[in-house]
Amino acid sequence: MEITITLIITVVTVAVSLWGFSSSKVIDNLIFFGPAISRNGQYYRFLTHGLIHADLMHLAFNMIALYTFGAFLESPALFGSPVIFGADAPLYFAGLYIGGLIIASLPDYFKHKDDYAFRSLGASGAVSSVVFAGILLYPTLPIRFMFLPIDIPGWIFGGLYLLISAYLDRQGGGRINHGAHLWGAIFGIVFIIVFVSLKGDFNVFENFIHQIRG
Repeated sequence: MEITITLIITVVTVAVSLWGFSSSKVIDNLIFFGPAISRNGQYYRFLTHGLIHADLMHLAFNMIALYTFGAFLESPALFGSPVIFGADAPLYFAGLYIGGLIIASLPDYFKHKDDYAFRSLGASGAVSSVVFAGILLYPTLPIRFMFLPIDIPGWIFGGLYLLISAYLDRQGGGRINHGAHLWGAIFGIVFIIVFVSLKGDFNVFENFIHQIRG
């Protein structure tokens, strides 16, 4: 088995999350908690909250999505392609994932930096970044859910996902951090547009439109 950034992140996240299931101290030390950041300078929580999860289903859903899309993104056909990132693919993928964790948490930080009741955990924001980076580069990628046995083109799924996440985030309430999903997805899109465009050998917009028309 090839050692990839996707595999490393998945293994480490699963290991720490399983540890956290049996230790509330691990959860308390790693969870995203605004006052611990703003008052105690524990900025590492912008990253460590992505290593822990609420339960096994939460962990499984995120890691399956991460491993599926991450392996796809790191492949020679996408990030590894000479016209995209080439040999630097692992570095860019790590930047995408870590950036997704941080950016997806910033709105929560500014909103809840003094809120002792708000806590957040899970890699959903970073996973959304990876998923939407994949969708932007391969918009016709078929996406299927276990409870809906039909393929949905990635660009349609992505549009619906963004609209629903924005709506649910505005509604508030519930245990799911829809805002992190939304901002993680947006970061993934912006990351691809900015960094692939800087390479100058691959037109993201032309590729997107060409695939949809095809």
